[in-house]
Amino acid sequence: MPIGDCSVAAKPREQLLCSLFHTTPGYRACALGWKPMVIRRGSHAFKDLINTYRMIEQDDFDINTRLHTIVRGEDEAAMVESVGLALVKLPDVLNRLKPDIMIVHGDRFDALALATSAALMNIRILHIEGGEVSGTIDDSIRHAITKLAHYHVCCTRSAEQHLISMCEDHDRILLAGCPSYDKLLSAKNKDYMSIIRMWLGDDVKSKDYIVALQHPVTTDIKHSIKMFELTLDALISFNKRTLVLFPNIDAGSKEMVRVMRKKGIEHHPNFRAVKHVPFDQFIQLVAHAGCMIGNSSCGVREVGAFGTPVINLGTRQIGRETGENVLHVRDADTQDKILQALHLQFGKQYPCSKIYGDGNAVPRILKFLKSIDLQEPLQKKFCFPPVKENISQDIDHILETLSALAVDLGGTNLRVAIVSMKGEIVKKYTQFNPKTYEERINLILQMCVEAAAEAVKLNCRILGVGISTGGRVNPREGIVLHSTKLIQEWNSVDLRTPLSDTLHLPVWVDNDGNCAALAERKFGQGKGLENFVTLITGTGIGGGIIHQHELIHGSSFCAAELGHLVVSLDGPDCSCGSHGCIEAYASGMALQREAKKLHDEDLLLVEGMSVPKDEAVGALHLIQAAKLGNAKAQSILRTAGTALGLGVVNILHTMNPSLVILSGVLASHYIHIVKDIIRQQALSSVQDVDVVVSDLVDPALLGAASMVLDYTTRRIY
Repeated sequence: MPIGDCSVAAKPREQLLCSLFHTTPGYRACALGWKPMVIRRGSHAFKDLINTYRMIEQDDFDINTRLHTIVRGEDEAAMVESVGLALVKLPDVLNRLKPDIMIVHGDRFDALALATSAALMNIRILHIEGGEVSGTIDDSIRHAITKLAHYHVCCTRSAEQHLISMCEDHDRILLAGCPSYDKLLSAKNKDYMSIIRMWLGDDVKSKDYIVALQHPVTTDIKHSIKMFELTLDALISFNKRTLVLFPNIDAGSKEMVRVMRKKGIEHHPNFRAVKHVPFDQFIQLVAHAGCMIGNSSCGVREVGAFGTPVINLGTRQIGRETGENVLHVRDADTQDKILQALHLQFGKQYPCSKIYGDGNAVPRILKFLKSIDLQEPLQKKFCFPPVKENISQDIDHILETLSALAVDLGGTNLRVAIVSMKGEIVKKYTQFNPKTYEERINLILQMCVEAAAEAVKLNCRILGVGISTGGRVNPREGIVLHSTKLIQEWNSVDLRTPLSDTLHLPVWVDNDGNCAALAERKFGQGKGLENFVTLITGTGIGGGIIHQHELIHGSSFCAAELGHLVVSLDGPDCSCGSHGCIEAYASGMALQREAKKLHDEDLLLVEGMSVPKDEAVGALHLIQAAKLGNAKAQSILRTAGTALGLGVVNILHTMNPSLVILSGVLASHYIHIVKDIIRQQALSSVQDVDVVVSDLVDPALLGAASMVLDYTTRRIY
């Protein structure tokens, strides 16, 4: 029963597969009644990859055949020629060995040659790690091998479902987990420091170094080489000891090695460049690293077993399931984004992930192999779904809606809502916002627990909790740093921990102005725009800035405090302690202040107006008076709109966005004055920028929900 181990030596899973029958006590090849045979092919035959075939021999395997099938060249043509050469050589080997079952692993181009040969020669194929989704040409190769294989061993529930969707027979699919996790979860080495020192130097400490492993992306070689160059620049700037593994032999690898040598990586004092690390030692190196960076599947799969922070670069693993330890940098034009990711990830410790296995894959695979009946017909059968009219589905599954719990902490009210993926508010709960911290946090927990329970009845699956609150917020830690005067006892408050502990859900927290911008980006008029600004006109004045599709927080989480742009040196006092701010003129509080002054002087009410004695005079009364012809009320609104307009002009001159969105209850009353001020005061180059009124009813709630809906399934940086 040959084991087709024909993938790149840098990946640990292939090394474990070679010793599949030797890694678990009590499970030996003889238990199957078959003799395992190994065909050594691919990169295992290269001398410059440290002759990894010796590891196969150390596991007590006799290598029956050595095939040199890789054509040197490391470009697309060489990959095609390698497959062709393998197809020419393999038939003689398989005729001589006459195997009962061929085990083929993964998604490498040389594995495709092995599977094709076995299928055409009527040899049963067991494919390990099918059904997964990643990126580049690997996806196509993996799924092609799936269609050739008779039996399947997959690692995750999603992969199992993908195989079923591809019409594979459910009875021939085993959900075993990843074999490498058997070794990872049992790996204990008290002397790990000696391994670290051997590869990185005597002065290196645990959690104070980086492991880098980056391969070419065969469908976009030029861009992947550029990403590799930026990665090395960022690592040089980050100035930490780094173990760099050479790339695999895919097309583009030679150019990547040239980049390493051009930058002097092999001789740089902070770097150790190696072509191969034994698997047992590699485990210890990544387990105790401060961070792993690159685009290897090892980073998004195996490293999660240790909770080591990972930065996944580019698109090579774009569809992989990942734990929360993985931060994705999809694209980068400069080293800055990668460098920022390093600052965010380095030295963190995440919970250990078991997405890809629980440590018992090998016994399951052996049991599965023993269950295979070699007398059953070889012809593969596909399980096509029934015709549409015969499909029977569970009504609860049909109606289940992926949703978020959204929380809006306002100066007056506390609101919680169940929000669907489409931005529909399924149900909303409103209570008065308590005055003390203890009452407020207890009410938030109570409302969220009740909403989560109600979500089950409404067939809504809650993916997480998003919180919109006034004040300055650290969204990375989920902490309210400083609140507005409207919300008392709300400074240095950790919102994430109590909610996450109570609901067992991920929690996001941000400023209400930023949430309004996120709402516009996902559900409103900012959808698809690269740069725009949102201004909230409510009790106070706030805002959010989207630049290059990303929300701007600023170095101290104080960006987009647009209400405190100063538009007059001698204007009225503002709640921030300054004077002449936009908020001092155009906020609901400012209009209420002016309305009270007019009312106290009996200058507010006009014919057709009245204010009940038990009702406080507010901004809406001022607006009503202006509509009914009160000249003083009209003048106050015009001044307020002018102040807001001057603020928008400053924003246009500073940010040059493609759109400005006015949000909040006062937006429609200011829009025309703001446009007039832009025509009068703005530079001609920005006068064409459109200013619109938001059409979202609850931007704070929708923005809070969008944090969950955008990032719950995939962390994107």
